[in-house]
Amino acid sequence: MRKAGRGRIGVLRVRRAGRGLKRAGMRLRELGFNVKKGNVAALLPIGVFLVLYLGLGILFEYGMGISMGFYSIPIVVIFLVALLVACFQNRSLSFDDKLVVMGRGIGDKTIVTMILIFMAAGVFVGTVGRDSAESVAYLMLSVIPAEYSVAVLFVVSCFVSLSMGTSVGTITLITPIAVAVAAASGFSLPLCVASVMGGAMFGDNLSFISDTTIAACQGQGCQMKDKFRENFKIALPAALVTLVIILVLSLGTDISGTVQNDYNLLELIPYLIVLVGGIVGINVFIVLLLGILSGSIIVVAEGAVAATDLLGNMGTGAAGMFETTMVAVLVSAICALIRENGGFVALLNGIKRLFRSRKGGQLGMGLLVGAMDIATANNTVAIVMANPIAHEMAETYNVSRRKTASILDTFSCVFQGVIPYGAQMLVAISACTELGFQVSAFQIMPFLFYPFFLLISSLVFIFFVPDDRGYVPDHAAARMEATVGAAEGAAGDK
Repeated sequence: MRKAGRGRIGVLRVRRAGRGLKRAGMRLRELGFNVKKGNVAALLPIGVFLVLYLGLGILFEYGMGISMGFYSIPIVVIFLVALLVACFQNRSLSFDDKLVVMGRGIGDKTIVTMILIFMAAGVFVGTVGRDSAESVAYLMLSVIPAEYSVAVLFVVSCFVSLSMGTSVGTITLITPIAVAVAAASGFSLPLCVASVMGGAMFGDNLSFISDTTIAACQGQGCQMKDKFRENFKIALPAALVTLVIILVLSLGTDISGTVQNDYNLLELIPYLIVLVGGIVGINVFIVLLLGILSGSIIVVAEGAVAATDLLGNMGTGAAGMFETTMVAVLVSAICALIRENGGFVALLNGIKRLFRSRKGGQLGMGLLVGAMDIATANNTVAIVMANPIAHEMAETYNVSRRKTASILDTFSCVFQGVIPYGAQMLVAISACTELGFQVSAFQIMPFLFYPFFLLISSLVFIFFVPDDRGYVPDHAAARMEATVGAAEGAAGDK
């Protein structure tokens, strides 16, 4: 009887504990948290997007022979289809409830901040124009001996991309100079073009006004200066090794001529303000505002742009960010529904089975964003898509926010820098073709030293460099932990 009595008391305690945990779950839902089981089917919208985008891209580019076929696909439309698929899932929620879920996702502080920074960066680029980038290039080529021309192309591309925040824009500007260097000096054209592409990816990975930096930092909730410092330790060794290899190859080439052109140092000031201000740690909005103001004064004072046309240029620059902004909005809505339906829980459980250690989790983040980039051929989109999953992984594997943002940005640049159907490669080839020079992606790829060494450097920092910084939860996560702990304690006391 005593045993039976004790057994009955034990059952009652279990039931009370269960009720306590149930109340905790209810309390968590009241606070805005969803306690859900994993649901693989909830990941279907991502699968639909990847199949449509990648499938149509291959069809257009290689099946139909359309130049830059991947970029003929309206990515916003494809995301709308994926969002529609997500809306048809989970019939236990009404459409109005799903709109509320999407609204919470879109209205997140990080998303709003990301959109505002996108717009401000676009206005900055529209204000200052891109002539200053060419000034940097021609300045350095005019003062450095011809045998170092290819190395100069790499360094110039690094600086221009770091200042402008766009690898595609840098390649568009500097590739014609690379063609001129190859034609005048006798250097290999694939080597010159690949050096420009490598430098462009270096700057894109580090720039404070790069959309990849903005997306990674805002998505993970870390400061840009912290992510810059984390990335710089990884990118600098890769860039130095790349520079050494370029110099070794260059010194073994017979040189014939030089490249010279006019340049304007005054046009560099706005870019330098943005670059230095970002490194120092000034608020990104203040930095961009200072860049816009200084750029406006300079271009108007020089007569490069009429005062009446300045606002139009600003609008054009902001308009260039509209697609990126809409992608951020749509992806946020899709991810909110996927999270609500248990898709991220299922994905995390799968990753946990593959990568059990903290270092393995970091590699999993890199491979995740790399897979997204291979599928989308757009490193910004890849980061935006991977952000919510990586955020969950960071908490699971105790990885700092700055480290997570760095991994996302770095690995996306690695993959984006080498895929033959990426915008960077296609724009470089197109620029060469317009100038009457033929070069293929597969001729350029063997000389893409920087992305290769960036991957090696990233793996070294993941597996061999100690990192004691762990994940720091936000206020919501702290509240959740406190609530769960209190509920479990109450259940145990009873």
